Amino acid sequence: MRHGSIPGARGRVRPLTLLGDPVLREPCREVTDFGPGLARLVEDMFATMYAARGVGLAANQVGVPSRVFVYDCPDDEEVRHLGHVVNPRLVEADGIVLRGPEGCLSLPGLEAGTERYDHAVVEGVTMTGEPVTVHGTGFFARCLQHECDHLEGTVYADRVTGWRHRRLMRQVARADWHR
Repeated sequence: MRHGSIPGARGRVRPLTLLGDPVLREPCREVTDFGPGLARLVEDMFATMYAARGVGLAANQVGVPSRVFVYDCPDDEEVRHLGHVVNPRLVEADGIVLRGPEGCLSLPGLEAGTERYDHAVVEGVTMTGEPVTVHGTGFFARCLQHECDHLEGTVYADRVTGWRHRRLMRQVARADWHR
């Protein structure tokens, strides 16, 4: 992505992978090819995330089992965070644990109170292989943890417990998109 370009402007919207598709449950592979295919994937992921009105998107949510995610997400102070991480590692998740509403483009129209730390740090590289460290607080920390979970084959519904989990699973079973 060239400096000053609008993420996703050249990308194409890909179909979203929905809960029930096995690609969402498998840990994603490390990226080793930093060529034009990766740049195209990142552009497509931004285009897809914006079309779906999301704030983050992992590669397996468009059917690609690679360790990549994109984000355009505010924190609790309404500061916008925009970027992508290739081969991310969640190196810190700490602070206060907060239960807040969480949704997912792979479970469209649903959300549930999910516990997440209010601080997170992710390390990885950009699509050109440059090291990157992303610090998040509040809602943006939630986003970073959510996207890292996707790359491990976990969805937020797995972190919901008790009656909230039972209610969410009933909603999934009734959803018109569920297989």
